[in-house]
Amino acid sequence: MSVRVVTSGAASFTCNAFLVVGDTTTLVDAGAYDGVADEIRAHVDALDQVVVTHQHTDHVQQLDAVVDAFDGPDVYAYADHPLRTHALADGDTVQVGDQAADVVFTPGHAPDHVSLVTETALFAGDVVVHDDGAFDDGSFGRTDMPGQSRERLIGSLRELLARMPDSVSEFYAGHGGVFEGDVRAVAERALDRAQRRDPKYPDDQ
Repeated sequence: MSVRVVTSGAASFTCNAFLVVGDTTTLVDAGAYDGVADEIRAHVDALDQVVVTHQHTDHVQQLDAVVDAFDGPDVYAYADHPLRTHALADGDTVQVGDQAADVVFTPGHAPDHVSLVTETALFAGDVVVHDDGAFDDGSFGRTDMPGQSRERLIGSLRELLARMPDSVSEFYAGHGGVFEGDVRAVAERALDRAQRRDPKYPDDQ
C-alpha cells in the first residue's frame, strides 16, 4: 500500500492526513494544514475521494479546500456534512487505494468515529494510536470532553480487535507516528490502558 502523510509540513496543530495512491486514490482525513491541497498535488494530479474518520476540526478543517482543489472528489463520512456525497455505516466496504477496507464504527472519542481495516492496514483515526505524548506503543483518543465516552471507546477497541485480521501490519493513526509491525499488540495495549480507567491526561475527568 502506497501511503504518504500529507500534513507532515504543518507548523500548527493538525491530525495526520493520509494520501493513499492506487486504483482509487484516497485521502483519509483532510487535516487542518493550510498547505494540504498543495502537498497532495505534489504527489498526484487527481483525487478520487476523501474518507473522513470523524468530524473534529483538526480532521476536517481543510475539507472544503481539498474538495475545491480537486474538482469535487467523493466524500465519505458517517455523520452528515455539507460536502458528504456518501454516508458510511458499520460493515460497509470502501476502496482505499488498491485495497478494500471494512468500515468499523468506533465511537467513544467522537460519536461519529469510524475506522478502516484492510488486509494489511489499519486507518484508526483517533480511537487508537501508537504514540501521542501520553502513552507510547499503544494509546487512545481522549474521552473527557462533551460527547466523548470512555466506555464506548473501550467497546470500540474490543470491536476493532475482533474484526482486524492478523495480517494487518501497517498502522495509520490520526496522531503520532506511522507504525509497522504487530498492530494487534499495539491495540491490545491501548485497550488495557483504557480499561484501567486511569486518566490519559492530568485534566481528564
